[in-house]
Amino acid sequence: MKRQRKRVLVTGGAGFLGSHLCERLHALGHDVLCVDNFYTGTKENVLALRDSPHFELMRHDITFPLYVEVDEIFNLACPASPVHYQFDPVQTTKTSVHGAINMLGLAKRVRATILQASTSEVYGDPEVHPQPESYWGRVNPVGPRACYDEGKRCAETLFFDYHRQHGLPIKVARIFNTYGPRMHPNDGRVVSNFIVQALGNAPISVYGDGTQTRSFCYVDDLIDGLLRLMASEPALTGPVNLGNPAELSVRELAERIVAMTGSRSPIVHQPAPPDDPTQRRPDIGLASKHLGWAPRVGLDEGLARTVEYFDKLLANSSLTN
Repeated sequence: MKRQRKRVLVTGGAGFLGSHLCERLHALGHDVLCVDNFYTGTKENVLALRDSPHFELMRHDITFPLYVEVDEIFNLACPASPVHYQFDPVQTTKTSVHGAINMLGLAKRVRATILQASTSEVYGDPEVHPQPESYWGRVNPVGPRACYDEGKRCAETLFFDYHRQHGLPIKVARIFNTYGPRMHPNDGRVVSNFIVQALGNAPISVYGDGTQTRSFCYVDDLIDGLLRLMASEPALTGPVNLGNPAELSVRELAERIVAMTGSRSPIVHQPAPPDDPTQRRPDIGLASKHLGWAPRVGLDEGLARTVEYFDKLLANSSLTN
């Protein structure tokens, strides 16, 4: 008799995206093994699952081999914000490359389907807009962002070579800017930065002239896309873009958050970081056609939920300090 309850490994499972994925998998009735080295993830993100007999939390760094028995693997482990991935760039590249090799080796041994959480950063500062999966990108291989961008690109190479050479069932998702509760308050990404600064009535730091554009996907929609991709037919290996095609400038985002929070924060401009993309918007035609997926949570609704989360987080931290 075929077992309905799957054993699912989530690397980076105590992080922002990973913790939401663990909760969804658990709610679907699976046994979830959450693996994290707690570089950016926290145990608090998965506290709600701690006492469940169908959830296990393991401290482990995937740059070292892991020996477990699982049916599916979601490989999310890697710091995803410039502040964190540039702090130790060599380790960031190791996490993407050595981590992919170790997780692919595990998947090959146990014949598990494995999903790679790749990124829109593989497109670099794009010359094609919006970005389809067929676009090969424009990435600076020696810049300060390369540890993340090229690490993720190499991981995709490894996934497809394991698929071609060993027949390994793979899925590759290219994740565009995602936001929501459990983002790290100091991760340097624009949504968390702007909300934390606005709630504290501190100057809001816009890097560059603010005309650079981004597309923001709420975390619940993104997790739904990952689950649909994992459950899709074996022939759909990806890469598949997952993100919200609604595009706005960074300056517009700052103004919207100031208005939403009733903040007195002024908007100040800082020098743009090297290799910062000027445009970012996904073409989600493949996800729409093959997964029946499209974002459902609008920006105002998603920002309101995120502001509420950070408001409570900052209030609790001030009470304990």
